[in-house]
Amino acid sequence: MLDFTQKGKVVITFKDRFSPFVEKELIDLGFKPKNVFRTYIELYASLHECMYLNMHLRVASHVLFEIKSFYLHHADDIYRRVKTLPWEEYITKDTYFSVNSHVENDSVDNPLFVNVRVKDAIVDRFRENTGLRPDTGSAYDGAVFQLFWKETQATLYINTSGETIAKHGYRKIPGKAPMLEALAAATIYATGWDRKSPFVNPMCGSGTLAIEAALIATNRYPGLYRDHYSFMHIIGYEEEAYLKMKAELEEKITSIEGIEIIASDIAEQAVMFTKENAATAGVEDLLSYEVCDFEETTIPESDTGIMMVNPEYGERLGEEDELEATYKRLGDFMKQKCAGYTGFVFTGNLDLAKRVGLRPSRKLEFYNGTIDCRLLKYELYKGKKEA
Repeated sequence: MLDFTQKGKVVITFKDRFSPFVEKELIDLGFKPKNVFRTYIELYASLHECMYLNMHLRVASHVLFEIKSFYLHHADDIYRRVKTLPWEEYITKDTYFSVNSHVENDSVDNPLFVNVRVKDAIVDRFRENTGLRPDTGSAYDGAVFQLFWKETQATLYINTSGETIAKHGYRKIPGKAPMLEALAAATIYATGWDRKSPFVNPMCGSGTLAIEAALIATNRYPGLYRDHYSFMHIIGYEEEAYLKMKAELEEKITSIEGIEIIASDIAEQAVMFTKENAATAGVEDLLSYEVCDFEETTIPESDTGIMMVNPEYGERLGEEDELEATYKRLGDFMKQKCAGYTGFVFTGNLDLAKRVGLRPSRKLEFYNGTIDCRLLKYELYKGKKEA
């Protein structure tokens, strides 16, 4: 049985360009990152703390707890090395498990082969010791083990998350080309929003940006919307400890009087999807909903505020000509109606972004899937720009 209070090496994984936001989250949660890289952060924590991280992190993908790091030269050696590990301390003979791997080694041309060899080694150890074998498969329904192997260095982890925590669990209706919840949270963090002034989200789609803004402002963490993680299938897991953390999430929710979060879209169906997703997240009453062209979106009177929009990128043939006019109107909308606010346009098409006709004060790099994107920041001064 594993001691869930014993600290070990933990790796938090995330999408490229999310590093500063995950690092800030960890520090705010009371953790001290040891090493920070482009797509992962290393720290020391217990499995009990991994449970906590899974339930609180908004921008990360997986929380991995190290089992063993070892020298591995060739694919022929995988089975032997893995089989020597005491798997009976991690799972029982009745535990369903899956294996995932990331491999950069000349002896391997198919990572699925590595997955199979790791599974075989675990299963055969159980069969030889107990006469029975655990069930395995590709679904993340039970315990999940992760192998990272680069050149001659390999490390096995317990993937305590299972399914990615980048999906926050409230979005039952994704809508058209939705922004991943973790990306939405990262871009909101990048705006520097104070969580009190107005947050206006025209072209809201299925409402991910507006909903994430409401969740962040009221300290609603992703663990509120999820009831299954892979750490639940590791020997030593105590449901009572998990339920206590879940209850504490409810206690952390705060209310902010008078906060204005506006979600608008020209498509009535999109606004309906936003309402339903917001209701699932428990923030339906915190948002104002408008069916209108983005230019008609209500902009509350305020000396500060965020206007954030994620327009289409024109990925299909013939779309760019039509979108050029939309991006130009965006610039006019920000100049004429959003004075005093800070405007943000998230786009994967920098040629279209030029049609906004305003000079961005910052260009923050992100990926939306595989699309190279920018979050463009526009200072929208009232009157003339002050020196």
